[in-house]
Amino acid sequence: MSEKYLGESIKKLGFGLMRLPMNGEEIDMEQTKKMVDNFMSKGFTYFDTAYVYIGGKSEVALGEAVVDRYPRESFQCATKLPIWDLKDRADMERIFQESLDRAHLSYYDFYLLHALGKESAQKSEDLGAWEFLKELKEQGKAKHIGFSFHDSAEVLEDILSKHPEAEFVQLQINYADWESEGVQSRKCYEIARKYGKAVIIMEPVKGGALATMTPEVQEIFKKADPEASVASWAVRYCASLDGLVTVLSGMSDEAQMNDNLSYMENFKPLDEGEQKVVAQVVEVLNSLPTIPCTSCKYCVDGCPQKINIPGVFGAVNQLTLYGDEGRAKGQYNNATKDGGKAGDCIQCGACQGHCPQHLEIIELLKDAAEKLG
Repeated sequence: MSEKYLGESIKKLGFGLMRLPMNGEEIDMEQTKKMVDNFMSKGFTYFDTAYVYIGGKSEVALGEAVVDRYPRESFQCATKLPIWDLKDRADMERIFQESLDRAHLSYYDFYLLHALGKESAQKSEDLGAWEFLKELKEQGKAKHIGFSFHDSAEVLEDILSKHPEAEFVQLQINYADWESEGVQSRKCYEIARKYGKAVIIMEPVKGGALATMTPEVQEIFKKADPEASVASWAVRYCASLDGLVTVLSGMSDEAQMNDNLSYMENFKPLDEGEQKVVAQVVEVLNSLPTIPCTSCKYCVDGCPQKINIPGVFGAVNQLTLYGDEGRAKGQYNNATKDGGKAGDCIQCGACQGHCPQHLEIIELLKDAAEKLG
């Protein structure tokens, strides 16, 4: 792009403050400050938080680690308005003021409606949230306004066509989700660019999944570049796209920060050969024997044990694709916290008669119980 666009001068690594280092329930502020200092010393300036991150403590950490210690013009910070929690205009005003107060700020550089999808986009219309954002911008309390997004490209286009005042959109983009029908990374990115919007990328490493990977995938990356971390391929893949404000990385310790800085300080986009390496990895991921569950949930209604079958299968697929047992078990525990576990299946077969994919659900649940508990 030849003409200047929003965020063009911002370096393409942003510090996501959602997964900060912790001491029990509290944020490890000493380590966080060291990470901020390292980040800023390399010329990086963008910090991303949200009203709800770490139970509200993330915005406080932004204030203590960044705002209180650096000149205001030396960084940009973003936070988000949780639409799902709001009842009226007074709620929006209260929450925005709280976000300012927690971080010791008089304005945010980027203010977002948080996690818009079809339903929350409609709620934001009903609440007059866009009018609220426009007023904040007019008052100088939000320099740039936009939204983060989790839904289909069709829903994204509907929002952007109605709201030309949105200056940017924050999208989940990574090489594993680029052609995914669920996440629609490529399609959403293309819609954002069609409307001339700058893009902020979240989840470039897919919540850490693309930093681990199976031994087979790790071998492909290590063969191509023995010195590069597996995560670096994911972040550089995203940062190679046009029209970006920045790529957010949720760095939760100094080692992750140092790794990211090592290849992003003097960032070079992926070259043709490196793009082929990523394509090879995607091919491997697509060839792995995942469970072809579409999460229609027809199986769940008749289950006497109340097993969240699609959630269980999602956790198994996480293990198959990325080889990260800890993350897969966490996903499994989350999926089964309100109902039965995979091993609670009584093999009644009620689920299998309802499955449009004709999956052997009983056998797959047995396998899930062995792998994940």
